[in-house]
Amino acid sequence: MDNLGHPAQSYYLATALPLPAQPALREDVRADVCIVGAGYTGLGAALALAQRGLSVVVLEAAQIGSGASGRNGGQVHTGHRRDQDYLEEKLGLDTAMALWRMAEDAKAYLKRLIADHAIACDFKPGILGADHKPHYVALSQAYVEKLNTRYGYPHAVALSKPELDAMLGATGYYGGMLDRDGGHLHPLNLALGLARAALAGGVRIFERSKALGYEKAGGKAIVATAQGRVTADWLLLAGDGYLSGLDARTEARVMPINNFILATAPMSEAQAKALIRDDVAVADSRFVVNYYRLSADRRLLFGGGENYRAGFPPDMKAFVRGHMLKIFPQLSGIGIDYAWGGTLGITTTRLPFVRRLAPNVLTAAGYSGQGVMLGPYFGKILADAIAGTLGEFDRLAALPTPPFPGGRLLRWPTLVAAMSYYALRDRI
Repeated sequence: MDNLGHPAQSYYLATALPLPAQPALREDVRADVCIVGAGYTGLGAALALAQRGLSVVVLEAAQIGSGASGRNGGQVHTGHRRDQDYLEEKLGLDTAMALWRMAEDAKAYLKRLIADHAIACDFKPGILGADHKPHYVALSQAYVEKLNTRYGYPHAVALSKPELDAMLGATGYYGGMLDRDGGHLHPLNLALGLARAALAGGVRIFERSKALGYEKAGGKAIVATAQGRVTADWLLLAGDGYLSGLDARTEARVMPINNFILATAPMSEAQAKALIRDDVAVADSRFVVNYYRLSADRRLLFGGGENYRAGFPPDMKAFVRGHMLKIFPQLSGIGIDYAWGGTLGITTTRLPFVRRLAPNVLTAAGYSGQGVMLGPYFGKILADAIAGTLGEFDRLAALPTPPFPGGRLLRWPTLVAAMSYYALRDRI
């Protein structure tokens, strides 16, 4: 992928609350735990481990939060990437309900981290799911009823077309669901805030220190970089879609795909309210989802379109603008100030891949778009597993995440064919 380091045209980078640059690893060091990846999972694990008194080294190939954690849509969804209907059907009611409780714990944990560490990431409540096909509205209404009753979740509200139209100045929607307990935030400032807290707790973070591989010797994990090594009792692989070459088992099950976002020029308060009246985040029901929200300075941040190959479109502003204008044709004359892309990890089932790869090597990846909410908490789960608390780790490790057909080498053409089918279905 051509996306190591913060993208120069990222709105998030332009509005980040920066940390001092951390050094590259240029020696051999020792730690209780070595973590590969300074994103939400890695930083969440590092913070939780440091609070337990363990020594932690984090290796980051580029810069803190410069992968998916600093590039994403900033949306805090409730639940997992698969809804409760799917989880009940595939995994059974008991497992579905346990996963729901875990996701609720993850959401509460994220909000607590933001409050406890005074992370200035512009968190705002509310996320709206917009139905782009008429027959989806009845499904949304039934789902809200299930969440309200079976799951005891009072924050979900079904929306008719008139109600949605009053909230959203967009075209092509017929109803939906408002989740008042979800929300949206500045994702890079969340990552930088987690890093700031981890550093204050004694965690050592080495930037521009790509893990080239690891070996196991004498009960230890030894991780090599270009100029140094880390010897640790435990190794956590927390790079999600950026772990290429480190673990074949993970790569066979976690596919990196690219997604793209733009930021418009700032708007007046009246213009912004005409688009999203209540300043909530929005994600629609398409398989290749459109997702958008307003920034703190009243820009529309719009994510749309993805590709499944190495490399980004040559003109990302034009690429995403085309998707935006299908939803907001009234924005044809607005300026586009920023556009950037990023890589996330998906699995065949869209359920996360959490596994013990060796007795002292753990991984969590494949959030499939739910990393903002799940990543920090899954980092804590990895930390708990190291400390001997295995309940949630074991539940996640049992989730079905089979390899992509053809494994690492043939997964790309298979994925492109499947994604193209579902993208076509969106338009029918």
